[in-house]
Amino acid sequence: MINELSEGEKLKSGNLADLEFHGPGQIPELLAPAGNWECAKAAVENGADAIYFGLDKFNARMRADNFTCSDLPELMEFLHYRGVRGYVTFNTLVFADELAEATRFLTHIIQSGVDAAIVQDIGICRIIRSLSPDFPIHTSTQMTITSPAGVRFAKRLGANLVVIARENSLQDIEKIQSGIQDSSPLPLETFVHGALCVAYSGQCLTSEALGGRSANRGECGSGLSHDLSAGGGWKAQGTRQPPVSPEPPGPGGLD
Repeated sequence: MINELSEGEKLKSGNLADLEFHGPGQIPELLAPAGNWECAKAAVENGADAIYFGLDKFNARMRADNFTCSDLPELMEFLHYRGVRGYVTFNTLVFADELAEATRFLTHIIQSGVDAAIVQDIGICRIIRSLSPDFPIHTSTQMTITSPAGVRFAKRLGANLVVIARENSLQDIEKIQSGIQDSSPLPLETFVHGALCVAYSGQCLTSEALGGRSANRGECGSGLSHDLSAGGGWKAQGTRQPPVSPEPPGPGGLD
């Protein structure tokens, strides 16, 4: 249930993207994306309780600005000094031959004082739990959790919070929330601002099929931000609004 904030607690920036709900009557956590120092400082100055950001691998926005592993100690020191939490997005599918590297990344993330990892791959959840019994795991919207059963599955994986799929309506969220009250419920988080695609979070294969770039590997070519012509080919939209996505075509999309 979305709780209304008082006048003194209203959002100060239109770029704040996620809210975490801890229960009725509680003020939600305000979580903002930040891919570089400028964005991180802006989010902190505008009242974010936490920020989320990717590193130079294993995150779903590989074409955007990202921090590096070497940035983590200084970044987390800055955030914690200001009373802000920092979450790393580890939200792509990981191949078997990448598991050793992924484990090294996760070890560094945990040792750098990061407050949680946002995860898509269930195997990564298990690796985190093998490295640390209590490092917080937040399941990503890319895990496509749309039901109470999905939340319970995330809890069995060792998750501490569930970012439900962005496609859930307010009515869906209420049903999920009411459906998990029979046990110790996990906190739920939902997007309140940002791009929304016609495909379900974590389930789109369009970019990989048409352009060889997997959306589940952080390389989405924004194929659904283009128009499919009657002849079966793609044509550029220019400045027109795409028919199936509110996100305008970005640079380097499918040709």
